[in-house]
Amino acid sequence: MRRRGVTVILGALITALLAAGVMVAPLPYVVLKPGPTVNTLGSDNGTEVIQIKKGDTSTSAGQLRLTTVNVQSQVELVWAIRGWLSGEDAVVPRELIYPPDQSEKQVQEQNAQEWKQSQTSAETVALRELGYPVQTYVFELTPGGAADGALRKNDVITAIDGTAITRPGQVTELVRAKPAGTTLSVAYERDGKAATAAVTTKAAADDDTPRLGIEIRTKQPNPFDIEIDLDKIGGPSAGLMFSLGIIDKLKPEDLTGGKIIAGTGTIDDDGNVGAIGGIPQKLVGAKEAGAELFLVPKDNCAEALRNAVPDLPMAEVATVDDALTALKTFTAGGTPKPCSAA
Repeated sequence: MRRRGVTVILGALITALLAAGVMVAPLPYVVLKPGPTVNTLGSDNGTEVIQIKKGDTSTSAGQLRLTTVNVQSQVELVWAIRGWLSGEDAVVPRELIYPPDQSEKQVQEQNAQEWKQSQTSAETVALRELGYPVQTYVFELTPGGAADGALRKNDVITAIDGTAITRPGQVTELVRAKPAGTTLSVAYERDGKAATAAVTTKAAADDDTPRLGIEIRTKQPNPFDIEIDLDKIGGPSAGLMFSLGIIDKLKPEDLTGGKIIAGTGTIDDDGNVGAIGGIPQKLVGAKEAGAELFLVPKDNCAEALRNAVPDLPMAEVATVDDALTALKTFTAGGTPKPCSAA
């Protein structure tokens, strides 16, 4: 064989090997894919998702499905190309999912923590919707402080100067709204009996910040024992669907009306629904699971409209009350508030 021919063959072989190396070399991207959906009213791998161990529960004919996103963390060029060509997947920079200052393990641990917190907030919100409010109570008193002698440990603070206390932060806000030395009317419950005390605030030792001289904490008395058994999914985005699932199980009426409802969104202790990532993939997953309505966090609506899935109506929700209204409207044959791009 002539030298020129050998050179051409070797060149082609080297080019092929380089191309193959490029195809299998890891890239700084991840691929987001539609993940599984889970019916919060049903079971997963033989275990009931929401378990009510004390208290009566009801059974629903429909489903309330949380939605997820699968993350392919090791991406080669061939997978990136498939993702770019796919109408369902998304190829995004790796740092959006795994920040440079965190390892994959650290991200997974953070997701697990957020997952647990979402369950706690979901339970708090659901119980409040069912008539079990969060109570702010006196955990400790500062000796010689403003409230010393007027309030006692375990007193439940119900109002300050006529403003009902529905969250612990209000106590600080109302006390600091007026200068130190102001006398406030503090309504409270002690051993189930209502009473009122006049408390004159005192300035802190190191500044003029008015204080009652109490340490407060919260509790939410209720007769139920609630557990959520679904630990293999991370992040906070299932909070809304957990809240709705708990409410549905503990209310006699069927919130689903026999329909399959999917959704997503974080939930905080006040019942506000927050935005999440992966809306396009979650819409696809919901449709594949047979969803007839998708509950979209208000701040995700613009993205959801850009990635709308045919024959899957979307309802805009900013709070758990919005979600309950959307379910009631939809199951009665009406049209819930649709997503808007604004």
